[in-house]
Amino acid sequence: MSYSPSSSVVAARKALAERLEDVLKASGITGRELSARCGWHPSKTSRLLSGQAAPTDADIRAWCRACGADDQAEALITASRAIESMYVEWRRMERAGLRPAQEAVYSLYERARMFRVYASRVIPGMLQTRAYTTAVLQAVQRARVTVDDVEAAVHARMERQRMLFSGTRTFALVVEESVLRGSVCDTDAMAGQLGHLITISMLGNVSFGVIPLQHGRSRSPAEDFYMFDDAQTSVELVSGHLRLTQPHEMALYAQTFTELSRMAVYGANARAVITAAIDAIG
Repeated sequence: MSYSPSSSVVAARKALAERLEDVLKASGITGRELSARCGWHPSKTSRLLSGQAAPTDADIRAWCRACGADDQAEALITASRAIESMYVEWRRMERAGLRPAQEAVYSLYERARMFRVYASRVIPGMLQTRAYTTAVLQAVQRARVTVDDVEAAVHARMERQRMLFSGTRTFALVVEESVLRGSVCDTDAMAGQLGHLITISMLGNVSFGVIPLQHGRSRSPAEDFYMFDDAQTSVELVSGHLRLTQPHEMALYAQTFTELSRMAVYGANARAVITAAIDAIG
């Protein structure tokens, strides 16, 4: 599976464009007449109708006013805002620092009762030790964030981990073995992190699987993603964060998670892979 940063966003914009087109057709005026009434070039109308451009709140209000459909403006604006919130670049999400970005998802974690997580780059946040989290967030801060609030962000992530031990949630996590052998932090911190994974893997509400390096597969690993019940999938891309809620998208990621889970080893076999990674540290 491979989503471009905007594939779902583009599809949603096209659906919104169809709703704008319905408003235009119901008005009985042409696209050229609408452009004139709105005071913009006809090419803008074409871009909005094709879904190539995202309308602003003002664009939607002008469109509905020109079509005599002011009563539909607010519903269309609500739909447009929901679309634009689907994909957020990291630099926008983290412009006020890393702590607000960590705290922004707390309510989502709190509502969920079943978590499914796939990781191919770093150990999932809810399983990270403080030292590992600090190393990860320090690297992020150096790379793209001007505000240095790493310590506060680490604390926020650690607070979220209490959900692992609440007894009211279940966690199914699958990671690539390469994640266990990554050089994210120094050797002592990495050894501590791997030891922590062994402990977590023994919890009754946690299913922890590792896809071995030598596992043959017909396709490349998927992007890292987190599924919260059947309500939302959060996809971590290189450029930003993608939030998916449509049933067909949820079903696609659920199927992908099932396929990845079948490649993994669990229990004593998973712990043997983790132990081998610890031994490799030396």
